[in-house]
Amino acid sequence: MYPVDRHSPARQLCIKKTFVMKTKISISGLWSRLPLMLRAILTGFGVSSVGVSLWSVMLAALPGLWPILPMIPILWLFWKFFSGRFGSSEGSIVRRESFRLTKLPRPAWKWGLAGAGLFVITVQASFVITFRLVDFPVAKFTADYKQLDTFPLWQAFAIIIMSSIVAAIAEETGFRGYMQAPLEKRYGTATAIVVTSVVFTAIHLSHSWAPPIWPHILFASVLLGILAYRTGSLIPGIIGHAILDVFDYSVWWTDLTGGFQKRTIFQTGIDLHFMVWVLLFAIALLGFFRVIFKLKSNGAKQSFRVAATT
Repeated sequence: MYPVDRHSPARQLCIKKTFVMKTKISISGLWSRLPLMLRAILTGFGVSSVGVSLWSVMLAALPGLWPILPMIPILWLFWKFFSGRFGSSEGSIVRRESFRLTKLPRPAWKWGLAGAGLFVITVQASFVITFRLVDFPVAKFTADYKQLDTFPLWQAFAIIIMSSIVAAIAEETGFRGYMQAPLEKRYGTATAIVVTSVVFTAIHLSHSWAPPIWPHILFASVLLGILAYRTGSLIPGIIGHAILDVFDYSVWWTDLTGGFQKRTIFQTGIDLHFMVWVLLFAIALLGFFRVIFKLKSNGAKQSFRVAATT
């Protein structure tokens, strides 16, 4: 036999492949030794950050409405990959489970969409009630979005709509999907929703508008977590989240609609405006949980069975 030349290209390529394989195995082993809760939190945050960060880069790099055009195919690829439509069979199964379902039975669609609408009304009503009790912090709420005031109104709303869609898809996929879903299996639904909501709230505290309304963020996250679990799908939550953000950008975070002008009830007294919003909040919240009751308690498991047969 002839001696093997250790410096030959073939030998060097083999060494590199072996090194890469060992490195991957080492990283995989280290990752698998982390507690599931930590892995779920890191994965969920990472998935969410991918979509949000790409949109932020587009907004910073491109003028006017140009960020919207490349973001459309990026969102499509994001959806396809993280829903398990791309990639290896083993990896796609894991991603599909984390993304939950995209095909739902008709009752789940009906009640899920009703829950999404009632979620939006409940959270918006909670904002109005809050800012009839305390002064609306205009400076903090609008500080992050002054750039939108420089655009024509129609352009500003186009960017608001795309921003809301990106945030809804990325955050629901990351938090209610890749973070909450595996936690449900290990620790139970209540723990999964609470942990996910605490992390979701903490991440949002980087925004100037978030600290004054952190209970609202936590409350909204809990409702979205319940909706995702009971429907077995992220889609109703994505729809509700996107609509909520459109309202938030338009009414609370910018001056595009004139801002919130009402004074607190300690200055005006309890008036019809305040009573109507309190009543609307109560009705919407009760309606939301009525919808949740309509969705069977094992809705997620049933939806998985339905999807498996389609």
